[in-house]
Amino acid sequence: MVGSIDRIKELTQRIDEKIALSKSTTNNTETTSQTLDDKSPKDQIRTIRHANINRVNDLYIKLGIFEKSPDFGEIFLYKAMNLSGISLKEEDFGEVRDGKYIQIIAITYEPDKNGKKKAKNVSLGYFGKAQSLEPELKNDIIEFVLRWRYEKAFQTLEHYEELIDRLDEPITIEL
Repeated sequence: MVGSIDRIKELTQRIDEKIALSKSTTNNTETTSQTLDDKSPKDQIRTIRHANINRVNDLYIKLGIFEKSPDFGEIFLYKAMNLSGISLKEEDFGEVRDGKYIQIIAITYEPDKNGKKKAKNVSLGYFGKAQSLEPELKNDIIEFVLRWRYEKAFQTLEHYEELIDRLDEPITIEL
């Protein structure tokens, strides 16, 4: 559990750095540090989340994911998202696997004929052989998956905040 939290923190830091870098090179947006300095922690999180979701949307269009999943909001209904052909492991992060095909795979759970939940893989994007993948496209694919996971982490955080807020309400037991 601690290892997972550390990885999420590290990925969050990388994404925040990438957001700051992309915002500093774009003339029509403020830099993250200028935007965040004057805000409360919750407002800062909202700002970061908003920037992240905007970038996910940009990549969703750029990578053509809308062709397989036309409703942007529905991509967050998937339970998980992975890459085929590109490593996201710490030890070989971003390395393409020769001979493999590059795909963005979304995972959902659907009942089988016996009513038992079974994982189902859905290809959201196919990008050809690993050897022919342009570095910029590879980075966009990786960024899309990481930012999608980042948004899912925000949704999980939001869920737990709502549950904790419910504890502040008096709990009554009816007899």
